[in-house]
Amino acid sequence: MKSALDLFSAYLSSVGDPETAAALFAEDGVIELPYLTSLGIPYRTEGRAAIQAFLVSLLSNVPDFSFKNIRYHIVTPEQVFAEYDVEARVLSTNKVYRQSYAGRLVADNGRIKLLRESLDTVSAAKALFPNGLSDISAAE
Repeated sequence: MKSALDLFSAYLSSVGDPETAAALFAEDGVIELPYLTSLGIPYRTEGRAAIQAFLVSLLSNVPDFSFKNIRYHIVTPEQVFAEYDVEARVLSTNKVYRQSYAGRLVADNGRIKLLRESLDTVSAAKALFPNGLSDISAAE
């Protein structure tokens, strides 16, 4: 049975292959990005099919999205906490998305039950929206 560290490592290295990455999750597994609600982006994705669709959508706009510079801080058989980075061009804005994530993974029965990530929403908005933060202000 895969440990939380095995699962986290496999997810981080396979995020560019949505089918492989989603298969690491339990049937009712969840990815949560709670701070994205401030950008008007749904933050909770539940189930393998929805997780795969989420990753396909992400990669359609940021095809070179991949994690690097992974730093594991807490590792137990059931949970891992790590920080990791992304630097990739966003097709819709032609801007570079530079981001540091902090993620907590909870494993259950050899599958990912929960992956909860936090990120800098200002960096995300600047890269993902044509007018950066102005697009967020205009929507309010």
